[in-house]
Amino acid sequence: MDGTVMSAIVPCVDLRCRATCEARLVWLSSDGLQRARCGPRTLRRMSQPTWAQRERQELCRLLEEVGPDAPTLCGDWTTRDLAAHLIVRESRPDAAAGIVFKPMAQWTDRIQDKAATRPWSQMIQTIRTGPPKLSVFSLPKADAMANTTEYFVHIEDVRRAEPEWEPRKLPSKFSDSLWKITSSRARGFYRHVPVGVILERTDGAADSPTEANSAKAASGSPTVTVSGPAQELLLFSFGRKDYAVVDIAGDRKSIDALMAAKMSV
Repeated sequence: MDGTVMSAIVPCVDLRCRATCEARLVWLSSDGLQRARCGPRTLRRMSQPTWAQRERQELCRLLEEVGPDAPTLCGDWTTRDLAAHLIVRESRPDAAAGIVFKPMAQWTDRIQDKAATRPWSQMIQTIRTGPPKLSVFSLPKADAMANTTEYFVHIEDVRRAEPEWEPRKLPSKFSDSLWKITSSRARGFYRHVPVGVILERTDGAADSPTEANSAKAASGSPTVTVSGPAQELLLFSFGRKDYAVVDIAGDRKSIDALMAAKMSV
């Protein structure tokens, strides 16, 4: 094997690998591709982590920082409760069903309470290393579709429960991804809202057409317009209305109806 070789400590992008690995970064003269050896594993192409994977690691870093007893925006849940929820959601499909299927909620609560008794460092490591192989969330597409928003929103649930928080400065491509999710799922989010709703993104590319930064979330009259950066519109749509930095335009009665309506996630 020829090429220039250097060593570095890098987070492994393979969620099946349960450690931060010493990787040998190798540039092969035959094809110019960057490859890495992860411990005893064979050489494989290095790939960029997805937004879901990045947010997973950021949430773990944040949980380590604030500890297990910090408040969240998830009702009376502490960060320990939130971590237990994430573990159960990805590793216990029988119990995770209770998150959306209320008749099974007691079973879910029982399994989640048990998960919450584990040592804090162990809980964080379980989240950090990703879902088990047999979990649906181990599939790359399922991870990207379901966990990008899951981990982004829960990061903000922890951050914004603390005093003097400020919105994160996100990469523009990540903001684009969050807006794509919000705009494509807007009708579902707002299906129980009794008034018309228009979402307007304020941090889109300057040269993008107006319609690319606008989404009709609910039909009806009168109409309320909610405007703000992509991440704030996503948080608002996920029910974090009181903590999303948005502007809301419309008559008072219609705005009150929107704020009182249950969001569908």
